[in-house]
Amino acid sequence: MRTELTIDFHLDPRSGVSAYMQIVHQVQRAIRCGLLRPGDRLPAAREVVAALAINPNTVLKAYTELEHEGWAVSRVGVGTFVAETAPRAVAAEVHDRLTRSLRDWLAEARREGLDQGAIEALVSLTLDPTGREQVA
Repeated sequence: MRTELTIDFHLDPRSGVSAYMQIVHQVQRAIRCGLLRPGDRLPAAREVVAALAINPNTVLKAYTELEHEGWAVSRVGVGTFVAETAPRAVAAEVHDRLTRSLRDWLAEARREGLDQGAIEALVSLTLDPTGREQVA
């Protein structure tokens, strides 16, 4: 039996990403990495508001977005939970193997002189090859 997990949200005001989307992305990462699984309860909005000192509507907007995308489900009076329809986590052994490979790749990229911005641009263009036409 799993013990109740908590997710500690962190906001970066310098990221250029809205607070609600940072929460959405953090929940999605936690699910994809297996930290949260279907049926796990997300922190109550009031807990997130207290921890981050943000407007309650920000948390509600994030949770609504997660619901809309099929990552979460709300139960009135009970809370918000990871939905059964949420994508499944990557298997631990695959995650570990690919993480090691990615760390090796990043080390090689840095040895080749790429900085953080260049690495992010290369990854972004590789993930979305149609983005090449948008780079001018």
